[in-house]
Amino acid sequence: MEPTTNGPGTHPSITRVALVTGAAQGLGKSIASRLFQDGYELALNDISAKRDLLDQAADEITSTVIALGSGDGGKRPHRRIIIIPADISVEEEVKGMINKVAEELGTLDVMIANAGIATVKSFNDTTTEALDRILAVNVRGTFLCYKYASQQMIKQGRGGRIIGASSLAGKRGQANLCAYTASKFAIRGLTQSAAVEFGKHGITVNAYAPGGVVTEMFESMPLNMRESLVARASLGTLGSTEDVASLVSFIVSDEARFITGQTITIDGGIHFD
Repeated sequence: MEPTTNGPGTHPSITRVALVTGAAQGLGKSIASRLFQDGYELALNDISAKRDLLDQAADEITSTVIALGSGDGGKRPHRRIIIIPADISVEEEVKGMINKVAEELGTLDVMIANAGIATVKSFNDTTTEALDRILAVNVRGTFLCYKYASQQMIKQGRGGRIIGASSLAGKRGQANLCAYTASKFAIRGLTQSAAVEFGKHGITVNAYAPGGVVTEMFESMPLNMRESLVARASLGTLGSTEDVASLVSFIVSDEARFITGQTITIDGGIHFD
């Protein structure tokens, strides 16, 4: 049997499109910026309350590409960026988001289910309400993004890339993060199951598992937790959102066509699989 290469980069005549959730800031914005530099058109998602931040992110992403010389002679790139506010924990909003990407940009080649929330509480201080909210966004939201993105990709018939956001907390239980940890372990399971089912359609499904990466969420953690991550890292330093964006850039490329079902740790050498 001849190997297949139906990833998003194998049809040069077709404009490639990536949808990134949680793109208003932090990791999502960095991933979106890198994919725009790589030549993708973008759909940026976050909750409605972050609409202004989404607008700013779109402007910053375009400005970055121009500054790097990827525009047309220093002009604004011709590639499009659209903004789609939506709550990924609400099924109808996710369906509408995917439909809008297909309608306005013509295709969906890459789904980055990045959006997530966390709360830092001891196990016994974590309320059922907090648990339910974290699972709704992190697990149900990722499930819905995987589901409706895959349906669109299958309909298109040329494969695709789906990537979720796990965490170091999805590889090993973390104190004071029980709800978040449970959600990130669940994303690994969703990723593996989706990879098995979607592979026959040329769709790869993977996840990234950052630890010790400077984001808004990381900065909100207690100082002792942040210091512990640095102390445990083999490299003795923190990572950046651009480090994770570089990993994502590779996973969506043709070179990564034979990688699926994996949750790839990127933490400076804290956890070894």
